[in-house]
Amino acid sequence: MLASLLGGLGAVGLATVASYHAISPTSQVYGHAFIGLPRGSHLLALTYDDGPNDPYTWRMMEVLERHGIKGTFFLIGRFVRQKPDIARALVEAGHAIGSHSWDHPNLIFISKAAVHRQLEQTQKAVFDATGVEPKLFRPPFGRRRPGSLGAVRAYGLEPIMWSVTCYDWKAKSAASIVGHARRQIRGGDVILLHDGGYRCMGTDRSRSVAASDQILTIYRQQGYEFVTIPQMIEKAHPTTPSYQADRSQV
Repeated sequence: MLASLLGGLGAVGLATVASYHAISPTSQVYGHAFIGLPRGSHLLALTYDDGPNDPYTWRMMEVLERHGIKGTFFLIGRFVRQKPDIARALVEAGHAIGSHSWDHPNLIFISKAAVHRQLEQTQKAVFDATGVEPKLFRPPFGRRRPGSLGAVRAYGLEPIMWSVTCYDWKAKSAASIVGHARRQIRGGDVILLHDGGYRCMGTDRSRSVAASDQILTIYRQQGYEFVTIPQMIEKAHPTTPSYQADRSQV
């Protein structure tokens, strides 16, 4: 497929196409990744990257609990090592968790061996904190290259991307985050948000917390159901084993 796509392009064209598929969250050219259900489904999944983050992961959990919703949190290993109590609380509250690497490198620029080390360190940190081995992986920055997701799958993890980008890492207000969501949500979506920042603990995600509350209110009133990524995968592939990581699977 890739060869036929690239055939006939010049050097600039090749670089442009390669760059697009390395960063596009919905591209499947460099390996399959789950991005949600067919448009029109009344299921939505809220996902959060770059935690655990004190205090904003706690505040995000409070919002989700108030709505009776479970989210999916992609955790950075070094932050799990710093705040194991938050990671443990996520699991105990019934949220799904996944790996987001040890320290958030760009996978385009590291070797398969380095990817393996990132995964291994994070799996150990999460297991030590929670008793759970994540089954899901989200690439940092959403970046990958040929072979990156293959290395992830070889480690036994399911790559997860997204179909709705809320740009909350640079938003000036909760309203702008909600606006991005409303322009893109069509049903069956995996929604990208952040409860932390990859550079340091304590990144201010108050706007993401407030936006999550508003998104839940708006779309629940419209009849949408919010589920975790493992639950959404089960809907997409009902005959395959669950990807939900819980204490019975480790």
